[in-house]
Amino acid sequence: MYDETDALTYGDEEADFYYHRIRRTRPFERTNHYHRTYEIYYLVSGERLYFIKEETHHIAAGSLVFIDKQLVHKSSMKDSHAHERVVINFSDAFLGMERLPHYDELFRVFRGGSRVFRLSPYEQAGVLALLNRMGAEIAGRQPGFETGLRLLLAELLLLASRLPDSGGEGAQAAAHPLHSKIADVVRHLNARYSDLVTLPDLAARFYMSPSHLSRTFKAVTGFTLVGYLNLIRVREAQALLRETNRKIIDVAAACGFESVTHFERTFKKTAKLTPMQYRKLHDRPNG
Repeated sequence: MYDETDALTYGDEEADFYYHRIRRTRPFERTNHYHRTYEIYYLVSGERLYFIKEETHHIAAGSLVFIDKQLVHKSSMKDSHAHERVVINFSDAFLGMERLPHYDELFRVFRGGSRVFRLSPYEQAGVLALLNRMGAEIAGRQPGFETGLRLLLAELLLLASRLPDSGGEGAQAAAHPLHSKIADVVRHLNARYSDLVTLPDLAARFYMSPSHLSRTFKAVTGFTLVGYLNLIRVREAQALLRETNRKIIDVAAACGFESVTHFERTFKKTAKLTPMQYRKLHDRPNG
């Protein structure tokens, strides 16, 4: 229904609200793997592998995923590229959290970073009905449709808050010894991103050959080792640029970059802005 040529899209994934529904049959990769917004992902059909923070989950049709702000995540092919999914990104401001009664209950699904639910047929029908109504609001653009989107999103969060805490089978990370080992590698990179990290040293630390570690890391997470490490470093650099007045050269060093030139090139590739442009965009009133 929503194939590559007629996907339903509204908003921007870095704005206060974004809705995107599409059915894919060919390889595709999102370029933004963490956001300042919350993310909801629903797989309508097909199968995917979904790496979130440190673990890779097997996502089947009928799985509903909630990802907190700033968590690194990426979906990749399981056995086939064919799948249909809905992605929603939204900010605190979109729902007006400060005015939303009992918002803590509605946002419970984001606590702890991420939740993956494999829904029953009854639950799937309820979620799809809400997503379809969102799609109808977007397609129709009737007066007040954005208010309709807010109400439907709140209803979706309410539905999710009532799902069993276990999250069912879908909440379990992919069970394979190599997945566990790669999760350890990811945790190490998350903690030591500011250090000098080399493939031979990393492979030796985890008792793997460099080539085997590279292949396995890519297969499990969807990222190359260098790509993931750079992503983490840029994310941390963004936080320092937003929240401190440290010099660019000091931010680069604090995040593990050996030269300002490499830092600026890598930062712009990921953020689509230079570090200085990013800082100006997020300039603090009293900074």
